[in-house]
Amino acid sequence: MKKLILLTMIAGLIFTSCNEKKSGSKQVKIGIAKIVQHPALDAAEQGIIDVINENGINAEFDLQNANGDVNTAAQIASQFKVKKVDIAVGIATPVAIALSTTLKDTPIVFGTVTDPVGAGLVDTVEHGKDNVTGMSDAIPTVEHIKLFANVTGIKTLGYIYTSNEANSVSALELVKQGCQEAGLELVTQAISQSSEVKQAAETIINRVDGIYLTTDNTVFSAIASLVDVFGRAKKPIFSGDVTAAKDGGIFMASGFNYYKAGRATGEIVIKILNGTKPDTIPVRFMTEPSDSDLLIDLDAAKACGISIPEDLKNSANMIFENGKLIEK
Repeated sequence: MKKLILLTMIAGLIFTSCNEKKSGSKQVKIGIAKIVQHPALDAAEQGIIDVINENGINAEFDLQNANGDVNTAAQIASQFKVKKVDIAVGIATPVAIALSTTLKDTPIVFGTVTDPVGAGLVDTVEHGKDNVTGMSDAIPTVEHIKLFANVTGIKTLGYIYTSNEANSVSALELVKQGCQEAGLELVTQAISQSSEVKQAAETIINRVDGIYLTTDNTVFSAIASLVDVFGRAKKPIFSGDVTAAKDGGIFMASGFNYYKAGRATGEIVIKILNGTKPDTIPVRFMTEPSDSDLLIDLDAAKACGISIPEDLKNSANMIFENGKLIEK
């Protein structure tokens, strides 16, 4: 009788084990925090969630938004520590830094961080550091500026950046290099919060022929006000983030697809959940041609009096014309 009971218990344990494995095992808590809400970071967040769900992970998501405030980012990191999330994901540099400062025993995956080495998140892009790894949204800024100058013929370039955002400060050096190689004069304006974007645009509008935007989250959270200022002045905007250009008003945009970037970040999360240690995972970069988009706004080009070369127009996979976005 005892033998029969023992066999029954073993069979029950085997059934339970198999059933758990089939349903994605136990539930994991995944904290995802972004520095601010705007279309690009929202798309990255959705990409992360979709990949995790598609892989059958039984996940409970804790989604947080720091609203552009580094102090709020620090509070979110503390909340994740108290809640004991299994993995924390930081979208954008300030949030990733806050998580890495607070969570020392929790795996951390950063997403859309331009310069993870400069931000101190990792020591090299060859592998992660301690409990931290992730993906970089570095863009070919120098090449962008050269293309912008060649197509538009501008002589002075504006650049608005967030002085307390590490990736924006790092990008400034690349913007300087791009202007030097393209023979452009650079006019910069620093801000600290999104409410200053419109004023910054108005401050430099009469001193520049056009403006270049890197992946500055604070600037993009108030992009409509910048587009309005440059639109009324009929001066072109080149954006390193295509997502922000889909509503029109930005002359040209070239950059990787943020939803795909989110999926790439989510794939790193999956690796860690499957047992890979963060410090062995290299920083992921979006380098495949299929990862990037090129958008040309013919309405904005016409308003600015710029003719688009036919070969460049044909190479774009997105065209904005007559108030509508056409995807090839």
